[in-house]
Formats: sequence, C-alpha cells, structure tokens
Amino acid sequence: MPKRHTYRELHRTTAGKYLRGKAEEILAGKLGHQLRGKVQLILTSPPFPLNTKKSYGNLSGDEYRRWFVGLAETFSDLLTPDGSIVVEMGNSWTPGRPVQSMLPIQCLLDFAANPKAGLRLCQEFICYNPARLPSPAQWVTVDRERTTDSYTRLWWLAKSDRPKADNKRVLRPYSAAMRSLLSRKTFNTKARPSEHHISEKGFLANNGGSIAHNLFELEPLSAGRAARLPNAFAFANTGSGDTFTAACRKRRITPHPARMPAGLAAFFVEFLTDKRDLVLDPFAGSNTTGFVSEQLGRRWLSIDASATYGAQSRLRFSLSNGPRR
Repeated sequence: MPKRHTYRELHRTTAGKYLRGKAEEILAGKLGHQLRGKVQLILTSPPFPLNTKKSYGNLSGDEYRRWFVGLAETFSDLLTPDGSIVVEMGNSWTPGRPVQSMLPIQCLLDFAANPKAGLRLCQEFICYNPARLPSPAQWVTVDRERTTDSYTRLWWLAKSDRPKADNKRVLRPYSAAMRSLLSRKTFNTKARPSEHHISEKGFLANNGGSIAHNLFELEPLSAGRAARLPNAFAFANTGSGDTFTAACRKRRITPHPARMPAGLAAFFVEFLTDKRDLVLDPFAGSNTTGFVSEQLGRRWLSIDASATYGAQSRLRFSLSNGPRR
C-alpha cells in the first residue's frame, strides 16, 4: 500500500487545484498512486542547485543530485504512455570561484538515464533572455572576469520515442522576407551551397507560420530586429510589467523570484497536450503552469511546499477574465 502523506489544498478551480506539501512525498503516496498513467505533461522548474539558500528552498551538491535524479522514476510512473516531462534548469556556480558548476548538467544527464524511469531525451530547448541582469554579479560586474549568464535550458523527455506533440500548434510568425515571397509567389530555385535542390513550389505553401526553433529569444536581440517567438508566447507579456507582477507590486507582495514566463509555459502546453489533458507542476511556485493550463482548456494539478506561493497562485486566478478561447 502507498504511504500516506499529509498535504493541504490551498485553492481550487473548476479545472485544477493547488496543494501545499512536498511533491516528492505527495506523489509517492496515495495521490501519486491515483495519478499513475494519467498525467499528459509534467512541466516544471524545480529549485535550482544554488550555492546559497533562497526563500523558495533549495538543496545543493550531491544532496541535490540524489534528490533530483530520484524524481525521474516517480515522474515516469505518472505519465500516460505518450506523455511528456519538460524540466527547466539554469546554471550554478562553484562557491567563491568564477567557475561554473557541472551539477545542473550532471543532474539532467542522470535524470534522463535513470534506469528505473525508462526515459529518453526528445529535444533540448534554450530560453535566452538578453535583458537579464548581469550575473553572477561578482564575476561579471565587479571583477569583470565572466560574461552575463543569460539563459536556462529545458529538457523535453518522454517514455516513448513519439510522445504526443504537434508543432503546427506552436508556429512562429513568418519573417518579412517570407511574407514577401508568399506575396510574389516566386523565389530562387537554384541549388544551395549545401547542394540541396529546392522545388519550384517548395516554399510557396502558406502554412500559417514557420516551424518554431528550439531557441527562444524573450527579447529582441538587436534594435530593429523583432524576436520571432512562437504564437504561444503571445499568451502573455513575458516582461516585468505583466499583470501579475503589477498586482504584486500594488499589494507589496514579493513575487516568486524564479517564475517561468507565461509564454514559455503556454508553448509546451499547446505543443504537447490537447484540451482536457492533465498537466502537473510539482514545484509550482506562483503557479504559472496551472494558470496557463486552465486558460488553454487543460486540467491541472500544482504542488508547492510554500503557502505563500499558494496565495500568489490564488492572486493570479483572481486577475483572470476566464479561459482564453
């Protein structure tokens, strides 16, 4: 029999609920047993393996590695046969030294290779934010020995070689050059330097947008060059002036410091799930994943050890005008 682990429901909607407790304990207990084989997508940004303690809680070193790798089997058991796991993880640095830690990469590799989980890596994504503040500050702005650490990586894993996925739902806008080509209905069909031969009609079909890349630019890379993010990113403003951040500021609430951009969550929810599928975030924080999932017509379950972040989730939903159509 699965062990009983206590948790508290902090709030719920018609599509999901937010639980307070330790995810690894809750999902190893009765609730996890009930969810086995029913979760279509686990989308989460777990506490990073930082070298200093943060208010949202984090482990470090080998302790973090053992904890993180152990989650692979639990998560795998929860997935439907064609379900997916998307994990976001940033970088960490060796204490007191301008040297990057190998821990995040080791954790991702060991998580994917956990023999009890049966996972495979479908694809790696990079979320690049050129507007990110210079960090780590000591090595970048004080000693001037390093460049700004400006991206996080996301790993998409699954139990199947072909999990549910449809890139037609997350197309990105055509470039100005492509829009012009579609308008004039002609282009250079000569052989490319790569020796590829393009048919006369190869680029003339208007598919509503181009296939998304696995590099997301959250801000334009240069003046006059718009960032061509997938259409899913239009879900919400990803900047600091979004509705949730403004509401926190007005109420003098300190929002979760490592929030996943709503557009990023929307990309994976739309890419990897259908309406009414169940999306789980075991380290939900202020609950970007749950909120986006409900807006897109999915069911959701979110878990976090902090009652404070549960209150922030409730605030998110109170600001909503209902599901997006």
